[in-house]
Amino acid sequence: MSEDWARPVVHWEIRARGPQAMRAFYGQMFNWQIGDGPIMQIAPGIGAPEQLSGHILQHASSGVTLYVQVLDLDASIARAKELGGAQTAGKFDVPGGPTIAGISDPEGNPIVLVQQ
Repeated sequence: MSEDWARPVVHWEIRARGPQAMRAFYGQMFNWQIGDGPIMQIAPGIGAPEQLSGHILQHASSGVTLYVQVLDLDASIARAKELGGAQTAGKFDVPGGPTIAGISDPEGNPIVLVQQ
């Protein structure tokens, strides 16, 4: 019997009722290069962490939240609003960690902005 091993997240997807609108939002919001077609590929980011980590949190609703690193929280929150998103949580300093804030995309999917 072989030794067990951790199973890291290796891919993610954003489901959208209006994929073209979501393509425009994420492309403009985070400067992501997003492909065409029925499955719009999103390339890995420059300077991404070598390992992704995550957590499970008790919440009133189920779902998955993306955490995206940004250079400037205030500018990113303003940009999200310009692009049809909304601010869902104010800036918060994580003890011993980064400063974060919550937004949602135009379809209401949650995103946490992380300023390192």
